[in-house]
Formats: sequence, C-alpha cells, structure tokens
Amino acid sequence: MASLRPGGWGQRACTLGGPLLALLMLGLAQPHHTPHHDTSRRQPWDLKIDQALLQIHNELLGENLTISWISDYCYQCLPQELISVPINKTPEEHSVSAAAVDSQHAVTLLVRNTKDNKEICRLHYHFGEFGNYSLVVGSLHGSIPKISCNITVNQSPSNSYLPIFFAFLIYMGFFSILALGQVCVNIEPVRNWLYKKMNPTETDRLINSELGSPSRADSAGGDLPAGLWSSASSLQRLRSLDTFRGLALIIMVFVNYGGGKYWFFKHQSWNGLTVADLVFPWFVFIMGTSISLSLSSMLRRGRSKWQLLGKVLWRSIVLFLLGVIVVNPNYCLGPLSWGNLRIPGVLQRLGCTYLVVAVLELLFATPVPENSALEAPYSALQDILPYWPQWLFMMTLEVVWLCLTFLLNVPGCPTGYLGPGGIGNFGMYPNCTGGAAAYIDQLLLGEKHIYQHPSSNVLYLTTVAFDPEGILGTINSVVMAFFGLQAGKILMFYKNQHRQIMLRFCVWSIVMGVISVVLTKGTKDQGFVPVNKNLWSISYVTTLSCFAFVLLLLVYYLVDVKKVWSGAPFFYPGMNSILVYVGHEIFENYFPFKWKMQDTQSHSEHLAQNLTATSLWVIIAYILYRKRIFWKI
Repeated sequence: MASLRPGGWGQRACTLGGPLLALLMLGLAQPHHTPHHDTSRRQPWDLKIDQALLQIHNELLGENLTISWISDYCYQCLPQELISVPINKTPEEHSVSAAAVDSQHAVTLLVRNTKDNKEICRLHYHFGEFGNYSLVVGSLHGSIPKISCNITVNQSPSNSYLPIFFAFLIYMGFFSILALGQVCVNIEPVRNWLYKKMNPTETDRLINSELGSPSRADSAGGDLPAGLWSSASSLQRLRSLDTFRGLALIIMVFVNYGGGKYWFFKHQSWNGLTVADLVFPWFVFIMGTSISLSLSSMLRRGRSKWQLLGKVLWRSIVLFLLGVIVVNPNYCLGPLSWGNLRIPGVLQRLGCTYLVVAVLELLFATPVPENSALEAPYSALQDILPYWPQWLFMMTLEVVWLCLTFLLNVPGCPTGYLGPGGIGNFGMYPNCTGGAAAYIDQLLLGEKHIYQHPSSNVLYLTTVAFDPEGILGTINSVVMAFFGLQAGKILMFYKNQHRQIMLRFCVWSIVMGVISVVLTKGTKDQGFVPVNKNLWSISYVTTLSCFAFVLLLLVYYLVDVKKVWSGAPFFYPGMNSILVYVGHEIFENYFPFKWKMQDTQSHSEHLAQNLTATSLWVIIAYILYRKRIFWKI
C-alpha cells in the first residue's frame, strides 16, 4: 500500500495534513502468529476517520499471501498493495496480519499468492467506519480441494451519520420555533396584547422582524457607491437572488471548514459530484444573474456605459487581488513570495469571469423599462434573439475550449486526455493529470504558481501539480455565468409574470439536463465528456446549470411569488457575500471559529465545530444587515 502523502482533498488553504483523514488503506503493523479467530490478542489500533480494521487470517500451509485493493471510486486504477501475510509454519498456528482499510466507499480486495503472483480470490465489500473485520483465507476439504475467502464482522462499525441526523433535528427545531413565534405575533389577540405591553413602534418592528418575513422595500439595493464600506439604499430587489447566493455561500463556508469530515462534503477526487462540487458553480451562476439585472438598472438610472465599464474593471481587479494577496493557500508554506505564489484561485476566477460576462453584457445591454410587459408574437424569445452576438461569442469560446482540450498536443500524454493520471488508466499516464488544462497552466504560469495538492492526489496518488481554477477551466466558468445571465434576462423581461418566469426556468433546466445526459451517456466515467469539477468540463457546467435553474425556480417561487419564506437565514450572508467569503478564509484558524478538539477522529466534534463556525458567519451577516452595513466592491 502506498504511504501517506501530503495534500488536500479539495481546494482548501492550509490543509497540508488535514485531508489525510480521508485516506486510502495503510498497512499498520507487522504480522504475527496467533490461533485462528483469536481477536482478543490484537494490538490497540488508532483508527482514523473513514477507516476500519481488517485482520487477515492465513490458514493456507506454505502460502505467502499479498492483499491488494481497488476503490470503487477509483476508475481503471491499478491495485494497490495493502499488506503481506507470511507463510504458516505449522498447521496448528495461522499467520495473522492487520491493516487499516478505507470505509468511505466499497472496495475490491485481491488475494494473491506472493510467490507466483497468482490470484487466489477476489472479494467486493463495503467496510463500516471503525468496524473490526476478519478476512479468513483457508482450504475447503473435499473431493476437490478449494480455497475459500470469507469476511466476518468481529466488532460492528459505528454509525457515523448520527451526528448529522441530530444536527438536522436541532436546526429544524430552532427554525420551527422562530417560525411559530412569527405566526403567533401576527395573531390578532397576541398583536393587541403586544401593543398594550410594548411601544407600538417596537411592536411593528417585532412583527416585521427579519426572523420572519422582511419587507422587500427594506432590502438593500444593489447600486452602491464604489468603495469598501457603505450604507445600503432602500431599493427594491428580488430576495430570491440573495437567498440563492447566500445558500451557495453558506454551504461553501461549511465544506471549506471541513464539513464534519464526511466524504460527501469534500470535493470529488476526479469525475463525479459531491455536495462540495455544487456550490462554486452556483455562486458563478447567480453572479451572472445579478450582472444582467444590475447593469440594466444602472443604465435605466442614466449611468453611461463608460462609467459602468470603469466600475466593472475596478471590481474585477479588486476581486483578483483579494484572491492573490489575501486568500492564498501558499501562506501555509511561509511568507508569501513570488517563488511560490499561486496565481489562480476562487476569487481570481470570479474576477475574470465577471469581467468577461459584464463587458459582453455592456456591449449589447439596453435599459429595460421598469414596467416592461412583452406582447406576442416576439415575447417568447425576446430574451434570446436580440442577443445573438452574445450567443455567438459564447459558442466560439466553447469551440476554443473543445479544441484546446481534445486537439492540443501535450508532451508525453495522449491527445484529448481527460483523466487524473497517477494510478488511473491502469498507470499508463502517471504525469498527465488534467491533460491540456494542466499543460496550459504549467506553460503560461509555471508549475510553482498553481495549486500543489489537487484532490486527485489522495485516491489516484498523483504527484504533479494541478489547479482546479486554472486558465482553461475559466472559459467554462464564463459559460456558466452566461447561463446565469440568461436567468437574469428572464426575470427582467418577464417581470411579475411569474408563470412565464418559472416556465422558462423549467425549460432551461430540461435543456441543460438533456445536454448533460448526452455528453456523459448517463454515466460517471464513460461518457464523451465526464462531469468533472477539476476540469470544469462542459458537462459539469450544463449539469450544474440544470440544478441551478431548478433551485432558483424553487427559491423564486417560495420567496418572491408565494412569499411563504423570507429567505432567512441565507438571505443575510447573500447580501454580504464578499465579506463572508473573505472573512471565513482569513479567520478560519482563529477562535471562536476553531478550537482544539479532544478527539480529532470524531465526526461529532468536527461537525459541531464546523457548524458553529458557519452559524457564526450567518449571525455576523445578520447583525451587519440590521445595521445596514454592507461590504461592496
């Protein structure tokens, strides 16, 4: 089995040792001899999160065994040696060796004769976290001798999902109490009692509290003066957009803080999706939606396109510099220096994406009347046809991405390679992680200036640097924001026509979903273009756009149409998204966002810490909202 290697599972700062908890399997001890099934004499094992103990009992006389493994989530991977079990010296005693095995996903165990490397048996099994298991390899006596391999449970695994269940109940109980309180203060007898006991102004404030259903007229406007700190103006805005943005942001903060050390709150190692892979594209999507609405609003108020262009350039530059100078994972290696400065990043990609999409929109944007109500026969495509040059530009960008990805000659790698390298593809291309995407970043930026610990290095044992926010992937990030821009046009052209808006969101989600199914063939690894967050593949963009249109439809319906939900608590961080994102990165390792845990191998403690830190940022955003303080760029 390969030794532990430093690196992160996901794109996090200062995590050179953290993600090792999500590990592969590691042989932990020297083999020893003990009678069959005697588990009481084993050593005390210090298992980590996502590990179980496997004891291998070799009952074959004169056979030295080698145990290898392959994870179900490691596509076309070479088997990795887990442990060797020595030869039995006497029939009375059996060799027993033990190793820690991965419990995240099901694995295939391969038992081989060490001498001639002949496969004896193969087992597929999903181990439970902190469980204790025995693999017994022995002979079946009969007319035809056979070798049997059986796994038995010595000690049942722990239920690692109970902390999530209890946390869900606690949060649901808390919000239910708040909702019930809001309903009570709106009941006429309770309202009259409050008027008698309290100041009428204070009573109105309580009834219209942001814990319940805030007035749309009290929301902060989006057109704020350039600068860092400013008070918000009371302009009407769609609460669903801020709620959507805040939902994506809060999930992002939670997974960045560790997500309770659950594998589905970490980025997928290569192809496929986890919860952590959803939020950044959603943030990009809603940024595109906001661009459409904000630029149209400012043009309607008489701002010139040159003024808006200056504002767009300023915001893009500030976002890029914040990412490079303030939020940079290479601070973990010591003082920041040009020699190890990571140039790409989350805020850098947001800045570049915002620049391209906003400038493209400025070129063709026209003020849409406040009370626009389109009529047949052109209303059906009025949000698309007038903007055909934008669509042509986007299609050209996508052709560039496809040509570079599938036609660029990468030294030492097959043309069009989309794999993880390392032990993937049966170890044929160990240094080809990311194919053309990695090659372009290393060629233009240099290997020292991109992310050094990609998520692929844990499962696929890759050794080369690869940046998930690299240059080539930014093209598809622009496409993602453009789909969000289209959602903004729908909201703008069909204002207050709720049925038309939701119908178009539904149609777009279906179109994006169909494209995704065609590109991926409905599979995780075997499609034309697999869904891949590291590469920001076009299928990843269409899949997440499909999800985004559905989510925006639901949030819009609940918040702005039926008004049965105020958007709380996600609305508040959505109104201060840059502050929350930059703040959670800067103060990540400071109390009260982080403290020393008694048991670092406990999901409960990690989950409590991560939920506390995330909740604190929601509270901070709420306080700032109440004081009408917003950080705008």
